[in-house]
Amino acid sequence: MRTTIRLLLAGIAVSALVSGRGVAVPPPEPRAIVSGDAIVIPVAGVAKAALRDDFDNIHSGHPHHAIDILAPRGTPVLAAVDGTIRKLFESRAGGLTIYEFDVATERSYYYAHLDAYASNVVEGMRVKQGDVIGYVGTTGNAPPETPHLHFAITLLPPSKAWSKGEAIDPYPILVARGVTWDR
Repeated sequence: MRTTIRLLLAGIAVSALVSGRGVAVPPPEPRAIVSGDAIVIPVAGVAKAALRDDFDNIHSGHPHHAIDILAPRGTPVLAAVDGTIRKLFESRAGGLTIYEFDVATERSYYYAHLDAYASNVVEGMRVKQGDVIGYVGTTGNAPPETPHLHFAITLLPPSKAWSKGEAIDPYPILVARGVTWDR
């Protein structure tokens, strides 16, 4: 009996392959082709031309050391690089925030003022460029009428402290190597 069932199932599989009518399998989620040194602009649909360099501006009495990427509330926030979500954190200034470390743990990517985290995001999870990790908002000290992503990059110190490091201006990196990703 078992042999008969196995032969029957094998026949069905061969018939499906030959006829070209197999079991419907949903296609994988499309991914943009990103070159090795590219970085995803971390807000879905935002083009390079929409970016503004406000890295050296003074905000609340100190250098901004980030850029603000304006977008409607709820726009997906995307992982800029392959890496690991190291810290989900809520602060008075940044509101809902994410710290992502790159694969080599040399740089930290900071995403702040999020309206919400993506439902599957947890500390320690690996992410790929373009994965949705949160949504643009106005949490923390962001003006309620100006939803945006506060995006910063730092070179990590030897201690790998997620909130420390040397600030790097994201603007020239995003303009030179940024890829717009629609979600």
